[in-house]
Amino acid sequence: MIRTVSTFVTVLALALSGAIAWAEDTAADRLADILRSYSTFEASFSQTVMDSDGRVMQETGGELKAKRPGLFYWETRPPARQFIVSDGEHVTLYDPDLEQVTIQALDDQVAATPALLLSGETQGLSEIYEISEQRYGDRTREYTLVPRSEDSLFTSLTMIFYGDELQAMRMEDSLGQQTELEFGSVRINEPVPDSAFTLDYPEEVDVIQGMD
Repeated sequence: MIRTVSTFVTVLALALSGAIAWAEDTAADRLADILRSYSTFEASFSQTVMDSDGRVMQETGGELKAKRPGLFYWETRPPARQFIVSDGEHVTLYDPDLEQVTIQALDDQVAATPALLLSGETQGLSEIYEISEQRYGDRTREYTLVPRSEDSLFTSLTMIFYGDELQAMRMEDSLGQQTELEFGSVRINEPVPDSAFTLDYPEEVDVIQGMD
């Protein structure tokens, strides 16, 4: 997802700033509480990437696993096969088609990659994002996160929950490209061994080491 994913917020009058700050902090706290309750998260996913005009550019699917603190595994099925693994300190991206592996430190920017929110730190979300919440009926909630940093990998991210189960994500980047993820066969807080977060690749591939 680092390669593939590789403003909803409008500024209102200062007279409303107190109410906005209260609502934002409350939404951030509720989102953090949900994510913090996930010690593990496993699901299949379908991913659709669209251009700024809404034309479909790519459709893929795969599997993901996440475990706190910092463990993450992402596998995209053919024809766009790709693997991404985090061990809590580094992120390894393996692209079989390119016969290339990229390893980089899990710095703040990489850790803010949308899917890695499932295994990373949830404290201070409101310091990193402006967060708003929409409710639909009694069970469906949408949290929209807009990064405060201009260097973010995306301009907005919406996480959609039914109850406390994450069902989908929608993301937009600075070029207007949109990525939609829908999750299925969701399993939350089931035992996942640390060995599930390892990545094997052929010795002959090119390995690119990022700077720590």
